[in-house]
Amino acid sequence: MKKRPFSYGKIVAIGSGFFALTLVWTVYNTYMPLILGEFIESRAIRGSIMGLDNLLAVVLIPLIGVWSDRLDTRYGGRLPFLIVGMPMAALFFVLIPFLGRGALWMLLCVDIAFLLAMTVYRAPVISLMPDHTPVEKRSTANGVINLMGGVGGLLALFALAPLYDLSRSYPFVIGGMILCASFALLFFTVERHPPYARVNIQDSAETVPLRSLRSNVARLAEPTFRGHFLILSAIFLYFVGYSGVEAQFSVYATEHLGASGGEAGLTLGFFSLSFVLFALPAGMVGSRFGKSETMLAGLIGLPALFLIMPWITSLALLKVLLFAGGMAWALVNVQAYPLVADLGGTKRIGFFTGMYYLFSMASSVVAPAALGFSMDVFGHPSLFYTAAASFAFAFFLLRKGTDLVKSKKVFDGSESMPI
Repeated sequence: MKKRPFSYGKIVAIGSGFFALTLVWTVYNTYMPLILGEFIESRAIRGSIMGLDNLLAVVLIPLIGVWSDRLDTRYGGRLPFLIVGMPMAALFFVLIPFLGRGALWMLLCVDIAFLLAMTVYRAPVISLMPDHTPVEKRSTANGVINLMGGVGGLLALFALAPLYDLSRSYPFVIGGMILCASFALLFFTVERHPPYARVNIQDSAETVPLRSLRSNVARLAEPTFRGHFLILSAIFLYFVGYSGVEAQFSVYATEHLGASGGEAGLTLGFFSLSFVLFALPAGMVGSRFGKSETMLAGLIGLPALFLIMPWITSLALLKVLLFAGGMAWALVNVQAYPLVADLGGTKRIGFFTGMYYLFSMASSVVAPAALGFSMDVFGHPSLFYTAAASFAFAFFLLRKGTDLVKSKKVFDGSESMPI
């Protein structure tokens, strides 16, 4: 098929799928714990339910991604999954706040249906970008799409969150409408047989965890990979802290501080806003001072800030601390994948890409329940204390791991990449 000129307009249209996906997930992660709280008192059980989406992601997304790569219909390979997944996800998403007024079993049924529908289209919609983009333009296109995802998250917290106080159904209804609008735009924009299709979906960020778990994770037990394993363990730990706070903050703010649901979402938004604003500067800092050194600086700042937060009862001051926390998080998270990719030298980037997404996604499965259990046993403030402890332990593992990697030769006698 003849290659077509690269189109930023088409990338923006494709990015609308990631925009809607991020917006919907942000609303879900913020307010589903509050809706579940009307039936379930235990924060650990609520957290376990919140971790279900990540478990489905690890197990099903790789399979669906490969299926979409091999499917050949008159609508192409990706679009059939969007046709099924996006409208169904929008419908079930809108139903969540209304069924939350009924029986628990009804709420859980629609919740599982929503999570399955989101899983159906997640990998295919992300794969649309490389399908429509030449190799030399994919970094630029990915930057556009991730920016749109960040904007979607901010819109959910700053525009939709205040509407929760008017009616808890408003963020879900508007989110569902945005998801439907994104589907309509994608349906009429994406090519059925795009010029750069048949990219190996197994190499994408969304599909590598299961393959890595099945065939590669045992290799980390080898002595050669001890430092690398410690670095990956550090990533697992700090994502436990981050994901747990993200999932349980609305519970903390409403039950402990007496904030409304809308105020809780808006307050958490300052963390996300700061991360978006400082992501590019954080990358520049990492290039100047080194990835591991920059991450260690962030892992000093995060626990220091989180240890202060339980003592703060003013939402205004908490917003300031969360904004500072977003800056520290940018120092950590922006460097993480490039550092792990560097561990592979020039020969094993794919292997360590798989490890990165396996460890980071696995943390999101256990984090909401783990920090929820801490809140059940030790009280609401333990949310931040437990997160701070995870960041602190991650600091020591990261420092030990990078020291080990820098001190020895790895990968067939070649030096590891500078980290």
